[in-house]
Amino acid sequence: MKKLQNNQTTTNNALLNIITPIGLEIKRNSLIIGENTGRIYGIVKYPQKVDYGWLAKITNIPGTVVSITFVPIDNGEFISGVSKSIIQNRSAAETAKDPLVRQRAERAAVDGEKIMLQIDREGETVGTMIISIMAIAREESNFQKICRKTESVIATNKCKTRIMANLQEQAFKTTSPYYTLDESIGEVLKRVIPMSSFVGGFPFSSSGYNDGTGYYFGRDNTGGLVVLDLWKRGNDRTNTNFTIMGVAGVGKSTVVKHIALSEYMKGTKIIFVDPESEYKELTKALNGDWINTGGGINGKINPLQIRPTPVDEEDPYYKDEGNGMGDMAIYMKNLEIFFSLYLPSLTDKQKAILKNVLIELYHSFNITWDTDINNLTNDDFPIFSDLHELLKKKSDEERNKKTPNNEYEELALLLQDIALGSDAFLWNGKSSIKTNTRCICLDTHDLQNTSDNIKRTQYFNILTWCWQQMSKDRTEPVLLICDESYLMIDPNVPQSLVFLRNVEKRARKYEAGIAIISHSVVDFLDPKIKLYGQALLDIPAYKILMGCDGMNLIETKKLYNLTDAEEQLLAQKKRGNALVMIGSKRLHVNFQIPDYKFKFMGKAGGR
Repeated sequence: MKKLQNNQTTTNNALLNIITPIGLEIKRNSLIIGENTGRIYGIVKYPQKVDYGWLAKITNIPGTVVSITFVPIDNGEFISGVSKSIIQNRSAAETAKDPLVRQRAERAAVDGEKIMLQIDREGETVGTMIISIMAIAREESNFQKICRKTESVIATNKCKTRIMANLQEQAFKTTSPYYTLDESIGEVLKRVIPMSSFVGGFPFSSSGYNDGTGYYFGRDNTGGLVVLDLWKRGNDRTNTNFTIMGVAGVGKSTVVKHIALSEYMKGTKIIFVDPESEYKELTKALNGDWINTGGGINGKINPLQIRPTPVDEEDPYYKDEGNGMGDMAIYMKNLEIFFSLYLPSLTDKQKAILKNVLIELYHSFNITWDTDINNLTNDDFPIFSDLHELLKKKSDEERNKKTPNNEYEELALLLQDIALGSDAFLWNGKSSIKTNTRCICLDTHDLQNTSDNIKRTQYFNILTWCWQQMSKDRTEPVLLICDESYLMIDPNVPQSLVFLRNVEKRARKYEAGIAIISHSVVDFLDPKIKLYGQALLDIPAYKILMGCDGMNLIETKKLYNLTDAEEQLLAQKKRGNALVMIGSKRLHVNFQIPDYKFKFMGKAGGR
């Protein structure tokens, strides 16, 4: 309102519209606020003993608004009242014939003495507390669900509640932040409690988890929001690596897609290594590049193409062998792993001969130890048919010399399949992958019917290409998601895990992260590779442990030192629930994913 000089007034309609409810209808046990239905409860009884943070579970029920009023009172008057109550309870205990009545009276007297001692000797402040809780929702079915949840949570916390029948209007005013306490509500709900119980009821930061930046990740077990920024550094959060474990059907793929979509919206480049074609629909929905690296024409990665590998002085695996630390010298290590995975039967002598032949092959293509690989194109590198021809040439030379043990002939025979035979479709050819988007899916589903050594070799080949993408620009955040990571594990060739471990260790320096996803922790803890496999599970700052059982549960408990409650959470195998470790912080997270994200995810990954 505004008063004019001629004593007339005008109405500020904009302000009036803001403070006026859309519509309000009061009923006996509920009320309608605009398009929403609400119901207000009051707590009329509290437990004798409360734990630290007891109010958090009550004040964080999803879909509710909670009002708490605490008014300090005179201690002397309260102590006098407590003293009289103790005398009455002692008398009742002595005269009661019913054992239950006697026990309750004695207990009340003991509790009264404790609180009187706490107030009188320690100067504890007491006051009257009033708690009212309004459940509110738009849809009737959701409203009833919230009401049941509210009643259940309050009962679980050993409190007693009642619907504010015939007092919904007064209770609504009390709950509103712009209104003072109504006397009729105070008469019903006012209870005396110590100040320490009131203050200790709010465990600051115990409900939910909020980085201040990032995106919605899920909800904790009290319904609090978990807002996470994976790229935040500090204290025990030193990297952006993930470990995601859980048996089939607990929701791993859905959680991974949820995280990938959130990161994509933030501007992160996403690379999927997808053995089950679970991420094809998601990639297509984001207009990303879906590439068939299981034998597709446009998905070939030439293993003989040297890829620049960033050098980390802390990494003992890559060390100078006297040839200088050029790109070619470093990449020879990757080729050693590649051939060990592809041909586990190679002897040390054959590996040494093959290495010398490879060096000669590169020199014939004008690639030496000092060559800057960044100046070369895909067509400048040899392929396996070139290697095979060189081996045959040397074999013929040895045959002419009548050498008794023609190692070149054996190597040519062993590599004939990869150069000319059934494996040539995977590896014999120039690299043909071309990407220009922030979402890349490297699909290896066509490899599922091949032998384990073919899967592991191609998985490693893909990983070296991915590491090049992750490390070429230190300013661009890149998240590599390796599904079914057990395919990388070969107990006889632990070097593949060494490479993966090194990627995890060094990714943080290049603003990159890697997610290791698998069904089984046990796969990584085989005695032959435990030294490296366990590191893959320990290094990530973020761990999402979903339902498991049997040996997986036993090993997970020992590996992460789980409590009995955490072990029980995993044993329940409840879909969409996980124990999430954020550095040293542990949360029970329920992944309640918004509906709009499911439209991008597609139907792959099971039901």
